[in-house]
Amino acid sequence: MEFDRIKFYVENAKVSRDWFVGQLGFQSTAGYANSHTHTEAVSSGNVCFILSSPLTPASPAARWLKFHPPGIADVGFRVKNIELAVARAAAEGAKILEPIHEDLNPAGYFKRARIAGWGDLSHTLVERRIGENSALQASPKLPLFTRIDHVVLNVESGDLSSAVSWYQKILGFRPQQNFDIQTEKSALRSQVMVHAEGGVQFPINEPASANSQIQEFLSANRGPGIQHMALQTTDIVGVVADLRSCGLPFLPVPPTYYSELLQQRQNYLPADWQAIAACQVLADWQEDTPAAMLLQIFTQPIFAEPTFFFEIIERRVSLVDGKQVQAGGFGAGNFRALFEAIEREQMKRGSLIDD
Repeated sequence: MEFDRIKFYVENAKVSRDWFVGQLGFQSTAGYANSHTHTEAVSSGNVCFILSSPLTPASPAARWLKFHPPGIADVGFRVKNIELAVARAAAEGAKILEPIHEDLNPAGYFKRARIAGWGDLSHTLVERRIGENSALQASPKLPLFTRIDHVVLNVESGDLSSAVSWYQKILGFRPQQNFDIQTEKSALRSQVMVHAEGGVQFPINEPASANSQIQEFLSANRGPGIQHMALQTTDIVGVVADLRSCGLPFLPVPPTYYSELLQQRQNYLPADWQAIAACQVLADWQEDTPAAMLLQIFTQPIFAEPTFFFEIIERRVSLVDGKQVQAGGFGAGNFRALFEAIEREQMKRGSLIDD
């Protein structure tokens, strides 16, 4: 299984298209409309987003935006056998929103279906038979991003185990890492889910305190939903510099983060350490494979409310016993640093009181 197209419902598809092109370095690949919905497609490398906005109240986008702020409405997954995937989902009780049907267009020939996900989220399942979606093909412009690394779902307090079980039964995910993050101000619990076939990672979070940043998201989103998505790159320092030059704002990291990290990890410093710190990129690594660094940075929320944001991630490779080992999973240090960075933004918004 791999990530396929991701659908956003937004207030104005053209405005959102221009934001992705101007702020995130994507390319506009298609634009079309029917009687009720205007849609734009943007891409970067193998990453494709579908941006839909309502033209009339009959639009699915209008119905969704009536209950939620702009954000991700559908996370697409590419599967090897759609008949088996849909049959499994149906047998386990999933609601089939759109049965399997076949499409033939300039992008190629493929099968797709759509099932209801957690909350108001849906999942389009796609089996591509020949060719590739035109929005996913290589383009003359060198893309900033190689793939979607992971997508994060926030659920209501007490729903984490149920959501984990649902994604295990319906789509074949399995639990991997889990985190319990707590500071003096707030807390969360997280379970990373990975698919048995392919590289899809799908962490699920729940609030573990009344003023948790996860609860702030749930309140602003008016229910569970996708909190953030990580876009993978092979040059995070260069990409972040490019994005900052376009005006994309990132969560700030205090200088103490780097001084404390240096004290803890004096055994290894990469050649570009100063550039990493100057870019305010979070860094984590295992002691036995220090070159396989996990580098991450997070944008400010991209919409008006404190809901969805992007993560930029680079997973570096280390040579161990003649074999290449890539940084995997999610570093506990980086996870906590992100949590604390969002806490600082909560305090700026007045949604978290610092006693």
